[in-house]
Amino acid sequence: MAKTVRRPAVAGSFYEGTEGALRRQIEDCYTHSLGPGRVPSLSSKKEGNILGLISPHAGYVYSGPVAAWGFYQVIEEEVPEVVVILGPNHRGFGAPVAIMPKGEWETPLGKVKIDEELAEKIITTLPLIEPDEAAHRMEHSLEVQLPFLQYGYGENLKIIPICMMRQDLRTSRRVGEALANTLEGKNGLIIASTDLTHYQPGELAEKQDKRALEAILSRSPERLSEVVSRYGISMCGPGPVMAMLTATSFLGARKARLLKYATSGDITGDYSAVVGYASVCIER
Repeated sequence: MAKTVRRPAVAGSFYEGTEGALRRQIEDCYTHSLGPGRVPSLSSKKEGNILGLISPHAGYVYSGPVAAWGFYQVIEEEVPEVVVILGPNHRGFGAPVAIMPKGEWETPLGKVKIDEELAEKIITTLPLIEPDEAAHRMEHSLEVQLPFLQYGYGENLKIIPICMMRQDLRTSRRVGEALANTLEGKNGLIIASTDLTHYQPGELAEKQDKRALEAILSRSPERLSEVVSRYGISMCGPGPVMAMLTATSFLGARKARLLKYATSGDITGDYSAVVGYASVCIER
């Protein structure tokens, strides 16, 4: 029986559409003036201290150098057995919390297998997370994480993609608890895909994003939920971040580090209406 393959939805728009051009683009993100400065070398260790990442998901031209910071850290430190990618549902299709439980995801760098055994365990642990391919078909927030992972790990990679339309605190905490139960004893990484403030003047965006990042660095899902609500912060993925913070807390996280913050204005020079991007790692 043929495997279900999730074809790329934003290749050629959010990132380059051919293998050679995409590899060069990722290398440019690493060496960019806003990036970490060099291309990572694959770690010889299987397990490291990084349990979670927060990574942006705009076009690589805008957020790729910031995203490169997180991938640089994890690729240099460890080779995870499985990477859970949590992203917001921008399109409004499918289940409120949707997992793709079987098959492969494809980008110009090749195909990545879903960890079907663990995906099924997640569904059994929390039926709120529903098997649903439709929610993933056109969604970019998870897809744009894959080429960075493929560049670093090649075929030595399995993923679990989860797309969240429902992002309230209770739902996010339940998703996080289910992930912690499933990943206990596994060498896993959880990526929460989010951009921060959307289309605000640069100074206001940075003020809002500072509030959100302070909550994130406290590793408190409750504090993040409260701050986003109180100040009307327009980050698009608070649910994935809260779920990741919950899961990593149960899995032994002890600290959070801001690796890089920038806005689209730092790329374009136009600060009249920017989007904020951050790369954060959660560690043992």
